Amino acid sequence: MALRQKIAVLIGGVGGAKLALGLANLQPTPQLTFIVNTGDDFWHLGLKICPDIDTLMYTLAGVVDPQLGWGIADDTTCVLAGLRRRYAIDTWFKLGDQDLALHLLRTEAMRGEVSLTDFTSAIARRLGITATILPMCEAEMPTTIHTRDHGEMSFQEYFVRRRWQPVIQRVRYGSRQAASVPAPVREALAKADLVMIAPSNPWLSIAPILAVPGMRELLAAASAPKVAITPVIGGDAVKGPTAKIMRELGLAVSARTVASYYDGVIDGFVDDLRNPHFSMDGLRTTRLDTLMTDLERKVAVAQDTLDWARGWVS
Repeated sequence: MALRQKIAVLIGGVGGAKLALGLANLQPTPQLTFIVNTGDDFWHLGLKICPDIDTLMYTLAGVVDPQLGWGIADDTTCVLAGLRRRYAIDTWFKLGDQDLALHLLRTEAMRGEVSLTDFTSAIARRLGITATILPMCEAEMPTTIHTRDHGEMSFQEYFVRRRWQPVIQRVRYGSRQAASVPAPVREALAKADLVMIAPSNPWLSIAPILAVPGMRELLAAASAPKVAITPVIGGDAVKGPTAKIMRELGLAVSARTVASYYDGVIDGFVDDLRNPHFSMDGLRTTRLDTLMTDLERKVAVAQDTLDWARGWVS
């Protein structure tokens, strides 16, 4: 790969944002394109909210809440407090005041028929972000959760309101409109020297991207090496419901399960040193320390993955 290689990353959630920050801090800085899950997107209080895009932008801009991994650091919640106290509105979805400012701008732009891709690009530039951030598609493709005891519910109902406690039976990645891979995403995948799948939740963050009609075929046909990083470390997820969902779907909580889920899409897999060794026909694997506890470790995981991929494609 070239010294200033072009890297396209399928990404979502806090785990994905950690890797993104590591990649953005590499020297020399690679040319980065992040293809972001929008299955979490929804309309709330009349506003268009894109949690994974916003988490990625706040992280790369250096303004993310360091404790939560999402939202803006030191943000206030005066608007939510007013809704709750004055109008008895159930404010189950936390929105900081500065966060709300972004949602207001996005909603106004989209009602003016500005595409989500163009709006995201403009805001990223204003935040000083040099990487390219692309929504997985322009059409709304909401993730729907089918639960054992509570029936079908929207993603945010499951993930935020009910704190991902209902037992999952299956997940549906649907579209209310005709969905397709946007031209900028096609171009990024075609020109990439390396395609990565971040250590995001495979079923909630990466699967919606792969469900965009034509996405799997594009990835399979891409000439660049395609490498995924395990979100499972030591038989569990670092954060979030990945392991819980795997158990509820009757799957073994292991890196092998994740690698198998990406079969046909990837040709390389970065496992963690704490996991049992495994091998799969036709899949290159390596074992690294993938735990990203601080910026130094985020950069190390990004660099070690690139060094490994560079070694077997050179």
